[in-house]
Amino acid sequence: MPSHTPTASFSRMQRWLHWATAALVFFNLLLPDGIEAWNRSMKRTGSATADQVASANLHAYVGLAIVAIVLPRLILRMTHGVPPSPAQEPRLFQRLSAYAHGLLYALLLAMPLSGIAAYYFGSHVAGDVHADILKVVLWVLIGGHVLGALAHHFYWKTDILRRMVRG
Repeated sequence: MPSHTPTASFSRMQRWLHWATAALVFFNLLLPDGIEAWNRSMKRTGSATADQVASANLHAYVGLAIVAIVLPRLILRMTHGVPPSPAQEPRLFQRLSAYAHGLLYALLLAMPLSGIAAYYFGSHVAGDVHADILKVVLWVLIGGHVLGALAHHFYWKTDILRRMVRG
């Protein structure tokens, strides 16, 4: 039975999976050239060079790795819980944080799955949703996540950031 008992800090595995996810997500968000070149070539000529396919495969494999990391993260979250929100954080922000985390997890699964549908199964609709909608929403949520962590550290002077960095 899952334990939702709050913990004092995130476990070492939770922290490692968080930062591994962040690194892979930023890799794919900041370096999408390979998949974009493959996509352009496929739309124009119906084929792609070996280099374009290799670059697109790298993007796809990183997306698959994100799914492989997010699933254990969700399991750990359900079984080990997460630290409680600090008392200094206003209730409204606690609720926004909970919703944002839920959306982040949903996007961390929806992005790779829509990318798989586009790349491996040729779904243009999934590709458009992946690149034109979900990517923008993910950037907004990541920005909010970072701003929230910084607000905790510098404005509310809580230990949220420390808990995710050092435990």
